[in-house]
Amino acid sequence: MTVTTQTVREIALENPASIRVFESFGIDYCCGGRKPLAEACQAKNIPLESVISALESGPARGTPATEDWNSKQLTLLTAHIVNAHHAYVRKELPRLAELAIKVVNRHGDTKAELSQIQGKVTQIGEELIEHLAKEEVVLFPYVAKLERARQDKTEIPHGCFGTVANPIAMMTQEHEAAGTLMAEIRELSGNYNLPVGACPTFHAFYNGLREFEQDLHQHIHLENNILFPRALAMEEAGI
Repeated sequence: MTVTTQTVREIALENPASIRVFESFGIDYCCGGRKPLAEACQAKNIPLESVISALESGPARGTPATEDWNSKQLTLLTAHIVNAHHAYVRKELPRLAELAIKVVNRHGDTKAELSQIQGKVTQIGEELIEHLAKEEVVLFPYVAKLERARQDKTEIPHGCFGTVANPIAMMTQEHEAAGTLMAEIRELSGNYNLPVGACPTFHAFYNGLREFEQDLHQHIHLENNILFPRALAMEEAGI
């Protein structure tokens, strides 16, 4: 299988450093990562050769490689997700909400899209905070028990939700909803394109949204493409 026929998800899993390339080109490697690379490039009107060249050249000099979580313990992965990505969401959402208020108050009269962006930031905040809590209280602790049972060769734990496939399906749907909201924000902002003479607050708001979307993509990739498939396989294998 050549890189052109591999899915974006497969490339990201085999070569975690490729995530930086996909981010730079705006190629979805998490929720929409099941498209072949050639198809993903065509959908974005991106020259396939440019992406392949960037993938072959590797990360820029001095850029730390993205961590490879494919073979590490799931408890380590979930801890990383909570400490890095969940913590980032909880810290960044209030800051973005405050910036949204300031930017709308200052520029909302001339830029109607800002009020729409503010509404979507509020919505994604409400939905994500609830989403994180469900992962931390229900799903991640069960995954830890599941992994411990496999290591100890004991009976697979019983979950109140039945099979782990049920909460995973719910989390996946919520990931797609969050990804859609961020894509709508990116479209409303013209790909986070700042107007001429934009004030520092406007810069901080759009730059913050761009960084938030990138972190969300990495967050979803770790769960959809690594954590969830491995948890499902572990439960299916049984003792």
